[in-house]
Amino acid sequence: MKKIIFGLFVVIAFVMAKSSSAQVFDSPPNDGVFEKIHTSNRQPVPYAHVREADVFFSKRIWRIIDMREKINHPFYYPTEKINNRRSLMQVCIDGIAEGTLTAYEATSDEFLTPMPIEQALSILYDTITESMQRTEPPYDWYDTSYIKEFNPSDVKQFRVKEDWFFDKQRSVMDVRILGLCPIVDDIDPTTGLARGKRPLFWIYFPEARPLFATVEVFNRQNNAERRTLDDIFFKRMFSSYIYKEENVYDRWISEYAKGLDALLESERIRNEIIVFEHDLWEY
Repeated sequence: MKKIIFGLFVVIAFVMAKSSSAQVFDSPPNDGVFEKIHTSNRQPVPYAHVREADVFFSKRIWRIIDMREKINHPFYYPTEKINNRRSLMQVCIDGIAEGTLTAYEATSDEFLTPMPIEQALSILYDTITESMQRTEPPYDWYDTSYIKEFNPSDVKQFRVKEDWFFDKQRSVMDVRILGLCPIVDDIDPTTGLARGKRPLFWIYFPEARPLFATVEVFNRQNNAERRTLDDIFFKRMFSSYIYKEENVYDRWISEYAKGLDALLESERIRNEIIVFEHDLWEY
């Protein structure tokens, strides 16, 4: 009888040990001293309500965020997903694939033509045609095609469309980002030389804010205070330069100024907004 009871005890202990080990492998250990649940449940800070009657000054401008600048590195890195951190371009791709974000045609920045998910994702892949020589007689040449997979790290710049306005109800100069557009180098497949920049699609920023509010970015000063993509845009913690302001000709700065003159024109537009707000007050 004792042998039977002992045998049952061994079997029960073995089953319990096996089930507990299975549970350990099913749920990986927490990578940290606490469970990070704050960021995943974040909501974007709501904008203050603005009435048309309260806006007596408004200016629309377009910027370029170059993610190669050090202050903009949180947008570009990591190039591969690390500890739930993703680059801005990877977040946009994932959002479009899962239907959270809507991609609009890059031919217009007015968000007029939404693109189906399949069409938006197909833009990210290029069909490359190359001529190759056979390794066996008669060593003739033939054309072959293959699909080049898109690398999010190829996107090094984003276009930003935004409105600056003065709200007399709150007595503040405020800004609202309206859209983002990733751009890549347009490479000639035959020569391998860059032919300029190619916009991929536009994303309506207010639609993207709930997703951006749940995506962590790296903080150099404090690991416990992880900012989100929405925080960086909301607090204007990035560097950029203006390439266009709303004008009667609908032209870019590069169309009437080159080199240093284009840079000075960009700074003039930026300074014009600051001076306008400064001159409203009496000291």
